[in-house]
Amino acid sequence: MLHGPALRHQIAERLAAFEHLSLPAEGRKRAAVVLGVTQEGYGGDVEGLPHHTGWSTAPALLLTRRASGLRSHAGQWALPGGRLDEGETPEQAALRELQEEVGLTPDPDAVLGRLDDYATRSGYLITPVVVWLDAAHDLQLNPQEVHSVHRIPVSELTRDDAPILNLVQTTQRQVLRMPVGQRWIAAPTAAFLLQFREVCLLSRPTRVAHFDQPAFAWR
Repeated sequence: MLHGPALRHQIAERLAAFEHLSLPAEGRKRAAVVLGVTQEGYGGDVEGLPHHTGWSTAPALLLTRRASGLRSHAGQWALPGGRLDEGETPEQAALRELQEEVGLTPDPDAVLGRLDDYATRSGYLITPVVVWLDAAHDLQLNPQEVHSVHRIPVSELTRDDAPILNLVQTTQRQVLRMPVGQRWIAAPTAAFLLQFREVCLLSRPTRVAHFDQPAFAWR
């Protein structure tokens, strides 16, 4: 699999054929996140992943670690994103947050489509937006929001041990995690990664909104 026009067309075509699930806010705060498809290269920096000394034509997704000074979810894995401003669409918010957090300003036609809304335990309704980012070599991190940014190879999403599911006895819901290198990422980010794999890479219309988050991510 190469990062290029054929992959961009494949992802756009599969998202167009996928009927994404839109949920009512029901008092939750609306937010959007970016699944940014870029190239592998400098900035993987996750234990257990190859250390890159140059750029690759293999595709990757941009993930961040949230800044330690944030009031909620500090230090956790995340996708670039945040709350919708008044009158914004999820796509507009996703592109704005991408610029504010990592300094990227793709054109609106870089938006390839949406995946399913996910309602979090902390009171947000998040819409994931898939965006084509080309190489994205020049990142400018906002240190107030982002501690670090990482290029996660999409091949990590198709590992034999992914996803990791654990049943919570008190809720009878499965908690979802996705392994990356020798670490793992929890829902809601893990839910977006899993559905990106299923819909965009494997062409399987899989739902993920029913998966729960681990207790540390509830606040």
